[in-house]
Amino acid sequence: MYNFTSIDDFTTHSEEKPLRILYIEDYPDNRMLIRRVLMAEGYDVLEAGDAQQALKLALSDPPDLILMDINLPEVDGYTLTARIRSTPRLAHIPVVALTANVMKGDRERVLEAGCDGYIQKPVDIDQLPWQISKYL
Repeated sequence: MYNFTSIDDFTTHSEEKPLRILYIEDYPDNRMLIRRVLMAEGYDVLEAGDAQQALKLALSDPPDLILMDINLPEVDGYTLTARIRSTPRLAHIPVVALTANVMKGDRERVLEAGCDGYIQKPVDIDQLPWQISKYL
């Protein structure tokens, strides 16, 4: 939330382009919840239900952050992260896993795969904006 002290502050912030987050999740209900939380915080949210759609969206207009489920159909989040990291146009974008993989070693595996961060499901929607802001 902005703390405006003058009309100049308001004008400056209101003209800024919102940060864009690409959220990759195969469950529509999860996408809807996260989209609502992030949009309420002022983010522009793109959504993809699988890796192929995600790469197409990311390449057409690279986002500021990629938030992804690890357990995606066909191409999992580990493989998708490797593809993102090997694509020069996308390699610099922070990738944060949002996953139900919470067994011992899962966090380490996510980070070793090239993700910058790890957020476990179920998501605490009150903490999510703060958690992702660390990567923007």
